[in-house]
Amino acid sequence: MPTPPLAGGTTGPAALRPLLDTVLTALHDGAQQRHGPLPAGGPQTVTDHIHQATHPLIPDHGTGPHHALRTLITALTQGAADPAHPHCTAHLHTPPLALAAAADLAASALNPSMDSWDQAPAASTLETDTTTALAAEIYPHQPHPDALITTGGTEANQLALLLARERHGPVQTLTGANAHHSITRAAWLLGLPEPHTIPAPTGVMDLTALEEALTHHPGPHLVTATAGTTDTGQIDPLDDIADLCTTHGAELHIDAAYGGPLLFSPTHRTKIHGLDRAHSVTLDLHKLGWQPASAGILAVPDHHHLHPLHHHAPYLNAHDDTQAGLPDLLGRSLRTTRRPDALKIAVTLQALGRTGLADLIDHTINTAHQLADLITHNPTLDLYQPPTITTVLFRPTNATDHTVATVRRTLLTTGQAVLGRAHADNRLWLKATLLNPHTTRHDLQTLLDLITHLTHTVQKGNPPR
Repeated sequence: MPTPPLAGGTTGPAALRPLLDTVLTALHDGAQQRHGPLPAGGPQTVTDHIHQATHPLIPDHGTGPHHALRTLITALTQGAADPAHPHCTAHLHTPPLALAAAADLAASALNPSMDSWDQAPAASTLETDTTTALAAEIYPHQPHPDALITTGGTEANQLALLLARERHGPVQTLTGANAHHSITRAAWLLGLPEPHTIPAPTGVMDLTALEEALTHHPGPHLVTATAGTTDTGQIDPLDDIADLCTTHGAELHIDAAYGGPLLFSPTHRTKIHGLDRAHSVTLDLHKLGWQPASAGILAVPDHHHLHPLHHHAPYLNAHDDTQAGLPDLLGRSLRTTRRPDALKIAVTLQALGRTGLADLIDHTINTAHQLADLITHNPTLDLYQPPTITTVLFRPTNATDHTVATVRRTLLTTGQAVLGRAHADNRLWLKATLLNPHTTRHDLQTLLDLITHLTHTVQKGNPPR
């Protein structure tokens, strides 16, 4: 067998072109064979199909690039949960923009490693420009804001707690009951005291309970607020929380992984007013930014806040190289080898601009309100509350939690719809997280009709198989 061609260099594009045609055909064929947002049959059916397609995974003699690509990508696509399908609405799992996915292909072909300048000359500058621009969106009144690219909200939150620990020692984290699980996990990983949980009886952090905790719990304190909770999409009262932090000398981190991109919408940015008062902010553009994973951001108001992350490895950032002007990249992450995730972000920002991003955000939020309106006017369904961003909780009227859970799992195993689940008001709710800007009102009505019909069937004791 001849030596396989490489993706880079001047010959790489010619080698990629026929392979990409095979990939695109396989993506199309797999989606057609799936017939919906999820493969039907449940876990065992999917597992059996993948085993069949991949066996033997390591043959004695290779099958060749086109056969391997066609077989595995078709099987993976057929067995995928497709966030581009209008009935795939369970999670903060966005359908990526085609232009962002195309940029990701270039990143993979070029394969710069973001741990030293000599591996990523242009990519390191592009990353600096991109993070500086995003940090300025979050901290418009600061002279030297900065940001890091992370694998997502979990890593960004962990870095925020790490930076607070390096500034103040073992900080006591005060976090809402509505906060993402990564806050508690980060405290555990970093050897910090177990976070003190502030009640969130209405879905957002209770200010009276927060003030009491700041008053009576020994510090130093790091308060973590949330702009866009995982369960309901609600936003903590950021300005009020910032006021309390100022009064009590506490630091503030805001997890805006979900809600942060509202900054780009003149219509909705007031919902996250006060974001710039935080000592650090998490943003996640593979949620309401339509990027392929991963595209997380941790922003700080001053680049000096990132100095504790500096690390020296002579083969990557020798002192004399740094003194001679070669950029030092090791302090930009806890990871060593990193993909140039800034490329797809930069392409999207430049291609769409502020107005294009605002249109996507506003349209998707409007779609969530359309769903809420359809639920409100359906006497067989109950709405939890109007959506804050794009998350809508609802449930069949007078249904038990068991019925709600059964309806959701049946939709999953039949491949008809992908809905999430959340507990609120001491009940189990179906959760639709709408992130697809192409979803129509007809798509939403069809989804509700599926749920209504299936609920009736389940309540009669005959769930479809």
